[in-house]
Amino acid sequence: MNHPSIPSRRLRPLVALAALQFALLAPLAGAQYVGPTGGPQYRTVAEILKNPVDKTQITLTGHLLRKLGDEKYIFSDGTSEIRVEIDDRLFPAQPIDDKTRVRIRGEVDKDLLRAPDIEVEHLEILP
Repeated sequence: MNHPSIPSRRLRPLVALAALQFALLAPLAGAQYVGPTGGPQYRTVAEILKNPVDKTQITLTGHLLRKLGDEKYIFSDGTSEIRVEIDDRLFPAQPIDDKTRVRIRGEVDKDLLRAPDIEVEHLEILP
């Protein structure tokens, strides 16, 4: 006699197969799309300042011109200057000054009450 809550012998392999598929595909559920978005593709600081869009991912090359305060700096790529926020832990062991070429990756932070800035997620010293 079959009990309704216990799978029959025919269903057991199907249940096992479904469980295996779920186990194999579950890690893929956390994958994220990292390609281009439909938003603007900024190439310069001047483009960002002309039409800032909040949360837009950027990559820029230039120089940190000066420190404004705790984790706040002025960055320039030669087209214009913008304030950037860089967590201290992102700085490499090598010293950086206003002549050091760097690449920053991060996102535009646009607020109604102040000029746009960039929240830096990665800082790299270039040769």
